[in-house]
Amino acid sequence: MSLDKVVGGPAEAVAGIRSGASVAVGGFGLAGIPWFLIEALLEQGADDLTIVSNNCGVDGAGLGLLLEARRISRVIASYVGENKEFARQYLNGELTVELTPQGTLAERMRAGGSGIGAFYTPTGVGTLVSEGGLPWRYNPDGTVALSSPPKEVRTFHGKDMVLEESIVTDVALIRAAVADRAGNCVFRAAARNFNPAAAMAGRFTVVEAERVVEVGEIAPDQVHLPGVFVQNVVALTPEQASRKDIEKRTTRARQEAN
Repeated sequence: MSLDKVVGGPAEAVAGIRSGASVAVGGFGLAGIPWFLIEALLEQGADDLTIVSNNCGVDGAGLGLLLEARRISRVIASYVGENKEFARQYLNGELTVELTPQGTLAERMRAGGSGIGAFYTPTGVGTLVSEGGLPWRYNPDGTVALSSPPKEVRTFHGKDMVLEESIVTDVALIRAAVADRAGNCVFRAAARNFNPAAAMAGRFTVVEAERVVEVGEIAPDQVHLPGVFVQNVVALTPEQASRKDIEKRTTRARQEAN
């Protein structure tokens, strides 16, 4: 008999997340983010969170909601993006931000889930990434309160490389297009983005799935994330599954046919 990981809903899935927890979150911008798990975490009330994600949502949506509610104390991300509140809190000394090269961030999470303690990469050699001095936190007066330390650099195959530590978080929240009851997941197109890596990084991973199927309905070669990395599955309603907002709509007027 297969293990059934489906739980009652988002609120049940995030009920055990404690204040001070570290949380890896899938998504890129608003694409592929776990909308309803984030909103359930907002309602649940945990604070002093460390968020590991490519970015931190946008103003008024996604992880931006947790920022606005002052539930996040530290962010490990690749960029500030479209989120003005993220930038405001960071520059005003209200938030610790560890900016990390995008590919390095993905590999740090994947490595954490693979049991790899650290790895060497050429990305960032010769910059503040390797030499230290990146502002992690500012004072209210704009001076630097905390900066990144220097990292070990070694030469492999004639190329300098910097040592980057892997990331393991208490929890991971992700979104999939399809999941079976054992937690095997399939992602659609660009919505795959950081979701598999974030899922691997979490000691306890929750996936909200647009569609949940029985074990065996996903062919083995179609699985993007094995169920071994997933502990809980939340089945979205059709209405919830259709929610796929975008950060910025850029269109042009339709030209009349000649």
